Amino acid sequence: MLFFQGRPWRLVACAGLGLAAAGCDPVPQTPAAPGFAYVAGDAVLSSQTESLTPDQLREISDVQPDAAYRLGPDDLISVTVYLHPELTVPLPGTGSTLGGALITSDGTVELPLIGGIKLGGMTLEQAQGAVTAAYAQYVNDPKVAVELVQAQSLRYYLLGSFTDPGVKYPVHELNLLEALALGGSVDLKNADLYQAYVAQGTVKLPVDLYALLVNGDLSQNITLAPGDAIVIPSAESENAFVFGSVGKPGAVAFNSGQLSLLQALAESGMDLTNITDARLARVHIIRSHGKTGEFLIVDARMILDGKATSFALEPGDIVFVPPSAFATWNEALNELLPSLNTISGILNPFVSIAYLRNNKI
Repeated sequence: MLFFQGRPWRLVACAGLGLAAAGCDPVPQTPAAPGFAYVAGDAVLSSQTESLTPDQLREISDVQPDAAYRLGPDDLISVTVYLHPELTVPLPGTGSTLGGALITSDGTVELPLIGGIKLGGMTLEQAQGAVTAAYAQYVNDPKVAVELVQAQSLRYYLLGSFTDPGVKYPVHELNLLEALALGGSVDLKNADLYQAYVAQGTVKLPVDLYALLVNGDLSQNITLAPGDAIVIPSAESENAFVFGSVGKPGAVAFNSGQLSLLQALAESGMDLTNITDARLARVHIIRSHGKTGEFLIVDARMILDGKATSFALEPGDIVFVPPSAFATWNEALNELLPSLNTISGILNPFVSIAYLRNNKI
């Protein structure tokens, strides 16, 4: 069972986004740029979402959720040849401490009569076929059964805010929730679920651990592949990223789990008293969760003038201050790509998969 410790997880709400999601009519307040309308007390000018396509999801991983287990180094298997106990491994009555035949680092296993045979990378069904074919050279119509005794090549890496992190060796493949339970409990008091991720090799998978653990969204409960890593960073490392027309572009740290848009802009070296209204009035923000990205345009000028409520950032948000008043999202992304490429390893996976992998917008 998976337990959570510490303070209740913070939830950041945005009244403007709630109105947009509910389809409510905005209340006009002041003249706006063509195509936009203000909501009273809210600085969000527009919000749109985009999801990764099936083709993009297929590009990042060839592992299928229901893929059969493939044998690997240090796995133990048993091989039974019907009516030929002398060929059975382990031999009946020998009291073997191994309990089976060991697959070596090069994927081979030593079996009676046939010697070394390479089974690494095969499913159990494929291994059974290979062993049957090998014994067919010596035994008439052999009936062979190959079973997995211990999956010692199957391991998961649990890193970060777990009470019991480390390398875990389950007896069979697990889904994400089952694997998380191997780490004891998740310390939510010190965890950053917004920027937590599952890594498959060098690729971060678009999985939303916040939605899974806080909102109970079981669509995020993927089946893991052998060797996957689950990384839950410390809340002390929470940050957003600010680029564009600022003096000090880059990461801006959260303070006790909080960071407003104006604070982030000020920390990035922007003089909020002298910046032109045009740039401040159309700040672009990319907020991603799992395989979905939300694209927001926020009027920071309204917040600064006290005409709108503060806009709270989430860990992992990307903030872009455009060089002109009417920069489109394509123009913003074109400006952002060089900067995002330099920090691609620490970004949430949506942007990396949607735009950086093929450098397309």
